[in-house]
Amino acid sequence: MAHERGRGGKAAVMDGGRMSRVTWRRTGRPLLRLKVVFAALLLSLMLATFAAAECNESISELYAGKSPAVVSITTLTVNPYREDDRIRRGLGSGFIIDEHGLVMTNSHVVFGAQMLTVTLDDGVILPAKLLGADPIFDLALIEIPKPDRGKLPVLTFGDSDSVRPGDQVIAIGNPMGLDQTVTSGIVSGLNRVLPERPRLLARPMIQTDAPINPGNSGGPLLNRCGEVIGITSEILGDAQNIGFAIPSNLARAVVLPLVEKGKLSRPWFGIDGSLIDHELRKIFTLPLVDGFLVEAVEQGSPAAVAGIVGGTLPVKVGGRSLVLGGDIIVAINGIEVRDGESMQRALKTIAIGKRAHLKVFRKGKTVAVDFDIVERPLLPGDLSGSAQSVLLVRGDDVSPRR
Repeated sequence: MAHERGRGGKAAVMDGGRMSRVTWRRTGRPLLRLKVVFAALLLSLMLATFAAAECNESISELYAGKSPAVVSITTLTVNPYREDDRIRRGLGSGFIIDEHGLVMTNSHVVFGAQMLTVTLDDGVILPAKLLGADPIFDLALIEIPKPDRGKLPVLTFGDSDSVRPGDQVIAIGNPMGLDQTVTSGIVSGLNRVLPERPRLLARPMIQTDAPINPGNSGGPLLNRCGEVIGITSEILGDAQNIGFAIPSNLARAVVLPLVEKGKLSRPWFGIDGSLIDHELRKIFTLPLVDGFLVEAVEQGSPAAVAGIVGGTLPVKVGGRSLVLGGDIIVAINGIEVRDGESMQRALKTIAIGKRAHLKVFRKGKTVAVDFDIVERPLLPGDLSGSAQSVLLVRGDDVSPRR
């Protein structure tokens, strides 16, 4: 089994844009380890920032230099609620980001697995353990034993904010169980928000035409400098070569929280809905105002306890589906909600353990609603396969499509 490295001490982590001090309660792992990881991440960012504008290595040279840090991940999952097909074997990819044995991959590759094994580039098979996972961002960290001799090869993160459509990229992974496969293409688009995500938590992804297949999930998407600018995650099943990767800057930001706490902490409203703007108000002869239309309220959430009302009338305008009749949040903590930018600014004022002050438009009147913010729990829709679009295929699903 992998060596258990406990944790002790304190570290500063980012939580919702704020720096806080938290205790590292897992015993035994030295604080120095966290500092080393943090320093490595900062160094990778500096290297990405000051890298030469042109990187002239060929794809074959990039593959030869970077593929040793890419691993194959095999999982065994047991579903205790099924009589048949209780045991499922999964396959995915990952890449080493720390010479002590940290491996990044997708959450949907490893979350809930009973057993994890990692196969290195040289064929060595190692046991692995899950350090932390976030199903919403679909990112996870696992750990393999540090070798007795030598160092593990690692990949460094590049700056995904500098990526442009048309940039050349390569993907390395283990599609369909084939070891160490490289494909190439370009960045096809940016800021792609995929369906079936909690809309208030959705993050834009990188679109690429580099061929990605089941088994590629969790592998790196590299720029021509050999830096990781994305983590391959999903493909559009009914299309050709439309794949998506999680931006490296997002992946870099979750490393420390996942190592330290095993999860990401988020404040929880417990609502879902859509922004209302003047264009939508022109269509309906209803008393609508600019704001966030509450279409659904999650049971047991702070919003439900406070009496926030969801919609009851489903309508469809063009390709846009809405549920009307619910409250419209017009201001959060004094910030008026008029568009996506103002909504994001308002959400940044929300913190776990603090009180939220909402101005709500309800049945032609404006009312004030206050409630305490708690940490968001793991919800059924967050888990792989529970709320996925039929058009999206997870990269670890090696079973035949139905």
